[in-house]
Amino acid sequence: MDPNGRRLQRLPFFVSAASFPVRIAPIGFMMRPMFRVLRPLAPALIFFFISVASPAQGPSAHAKPAAPSIIERGTSLAENGNCEEALPLLKKSIRQTTDRDLLKRAGLDGLRCAMTHNAYLDSLAFLEVLGREFPRDPEVLYAATHAYSDLSQHASQDLIREAPFSYQVHQLSAESLEVQGRFDEAATEYRKILEVSPLLPGIHYRLGRALLSKQNPSPADAKEAKEDFQQELEIDPKNAGAEYVLGELARQDNDLPLAIRHFSRATKLDAAFSEAYLGLGMSLVSSKRFADAIPPLETYEKLEPDSPTGHYQLALAYSGAGRKEDANREASLQRESAENLEQVKRKIAEGVIGNQSPAKDSQPAQSPK
Repeated sequence: MDPNGRRLQRLPFFVSAASFPVRIAPIGFMMRPMFRVLRPLAPALIFFFISVASPAQGPSAHAKPAAPSIIERGTSLAENGNCEEALPLLKKSIRQTTDRDLLKRAGLDGLRCAMTHNAYLDSLAFLEVLGREFPRDPEVLYAATHAYSDLSQHASQDLIREAPFSYQVHQLSAESLEVQGRFDEAATEYRKILEVSPLLPGIHYRLGRALLSKQNPSPADAKEAKEDFQQELEIDPKNAGAEYVLGELARQDNDLPLAIRHFSRATKLDAAFSEAYLGLGMSLVSSKRFADAIPPLETYEKLEPDSPTGHYQLALAYSGAGRKEDANREASLQRESAENLEQVKRKIAEGVIGNQSPAKDSQPAQSPK
């Protein structure tokens, strides 16, 4: 019994601390013959038990490396100059990998191989994947710029070779001349098309646009352009661009009712034509029709939220309609957007000037005094 009156529990014989040394001695004595037999085998037994305890460690040291995937083989072939073998592999696997680094690498390799080996149709698959998965990646955008330029040049060469006397060749030449600012020559090309196909949609509009794009279009140019836009609408009544330009010409001539009609038609023909909404709103403001000017100007503001002109014209419309708080808000937005636009222009100018100025390190060092 313990001091508290509880019965002490008797420990089992083989757990009793007092009897443990006495009981273990005969066991050791009996095990000695077996130890003498097993001692020579100890190294082999140790190796056996280690192998059993960790079976995965033995073969791993001699395991063969995993075979490269199809897309990895394709990129390896492409980067070693074997584009003919690489292209089929990359086309097959470009949409099957989830590794984005490998996807970008394979896309760029495939695009380069396709363009350098005149496999222009194959390049479209790589451009699609790269454009969808890496729409803001500078490296991808740079490669796409060159690819699209090469595709355009290739297509134009095919057009000239296959149909050298078609009106499309003249139109392509005229558009190229417009980009270069050679508007008189572009107008000549458009007139050649009209001599053969006077009712071809879009050509009168392009001719009028070329005439008005000159540095200082003469009154004769403006008159001819206006007639071309009107003829364009007779051929294609759904040409929103022709409606817009006629509206702008009427607004400049202060023929506001005619300008409003043309701008209104342009917005109905093309619901996303932001400049048509602006022209309509400005013409309505100039006509003192402030309440009517608000809806098109609000639409323009939604389409072009950073335009100072839109905020300014909407402020005038709100003020004329008696909505002073809205007018003050738009005036504030006009100042803010104008400042932001000026900052952007300043940064661009500083960047251009900075690229043109000599580096500080290239300045001659001053001689010590």
